[in-house]
Amino acid sequence: MVAGHLQEKNGLYYIVLSYKDANGKRKTPWFATNLPVKGNKRRAEALLLEKRQSFLVPDASPAQADEGEDMLFTDFLQNWLPVAKSTIKLTTYASYVSMTQGVIIPYFQALGITLKKLTASDIQNFYTQQLERVNANTVIHYHAVIHRALKYAVKMDLISFNPADRIERPKKATFIGNFYDSAEINALFQVLKGHPLELPIKLAAFYGLRRSEVLGLKWNAIDLDANTLTIRHTVTSCNLGGKHIEVVADTTKTKSSMRTLPLVSEFRLLLLKKKEQQEHYRKLCGRSYCQAYLDYVCVNELGERLKPNALSDGFRRILEQNNLRVIRLHDLRHTCASLLLANGVSMKQIQEWLGHSDFSTTANIYAHLDFHSKISSAEAMLSGLGLASSCEETDVPFGAV
Repeated sequence: MVAGHLQEKNGLYYIVLSYKDANGKRKTPWFATNLPVKGNKRRAEALLLEKRQSFLVPDASPAQADEGEDMLFTDFLQNWLPVAKSTIKLTTYASYVSMTQGVIIPYFQALGITLKKLTASDIQNFYTQQLERVNANTVIHYHAVIHRALKYAVKMDLISFNPADRIERPKKATFIGNFYDSAEINALFQVLKGHPLELPIKLAAFYGLRRSEVLGLKWNAIDLDANTLTIRHTVTSCNLGGKHIEVVADTTKTKSSMRTLPLVSEFRLLLLKKKEQQEHYRKLCGRSYCQAYLDYVCVNELGERLKPNALSDGFRRILEQNNLRVIRLHDLRHTCASLLLANGVSMKQIQEWLGHSDFSTTANIYAHLDFHSKISSAEAMLSGLGLASSCEETDVPFGAV
């Protein structure tokens, strides 16, 4: 199968193939699709794949016609990205584009390695070099992209095996989240009173919501009769093609992330106050008030939905202006988990509260904070060994320093 890509010209898609003729000269014939660029990306990609598979190199032997023999690995990656786009979320695709075009392609382009001659050693050398400038978790993301791309190459019979299967992947770095203690979170709640970002920040801290979940919260997800709020909408953002794009979804990160939580009295009052404010600003601003986001809870005075970066940056400014320890907005989620653990809530309940897809995710992140369970284990061991009575004679309780 020859290499090829889509080219836009005069508002239409064209197929541009790339191959070497019998004399080794590079040829790049163009073929019209007659498809307008707007609204026809997938149809054009399907025609491109069909053309690449059916095209026969003129006056060439079967070995010469097999473009896989001399297709550059970087050309393959460029051709694979549009194929991957239809199978993953837009935010994931944006990260794939950033990693391939910003790091992976420049590295391998300089080497001029073909797809069929790419070895596990080539990939391993790339990882080793990247580890000198980024952490292991970032290199693991590079590996995910390369492995997935090469898996597709095997599926398309361009290569016989996936060389990325044979490398030593870097060990994932253990993540330890930053968090506030109860005194710090109470201090934060005090300075937030009356601030425009009070509600979204408090939602993130008390309920341990992700930023996307806070910004995606809609009024129809709040039941004031049953006193519940349901997490089922998200708003995320990404950079793609030089543009900053907001991605709105009526689904959560995972199936487990869609959850219903109790609406406690303080937040019921905050939400009712927010609703009154929105109605006030809507009447005050009249036709200048944005009508596009009436369903959303977290909007500004003009009715515009809060932007992801604006919320994160605003949170940081609040901390700096009030001399509070600077943490990330997402660290409020870790703060929520740490406070739940400190007050005896089980790891399983925390998993359900935070909306983690499986128990291991919660346990791996927060096990180091679960000191209460270690005290229980110590007491069980003392009881089993008959040493509990001797400990009772001392005045120092378990966990005391």
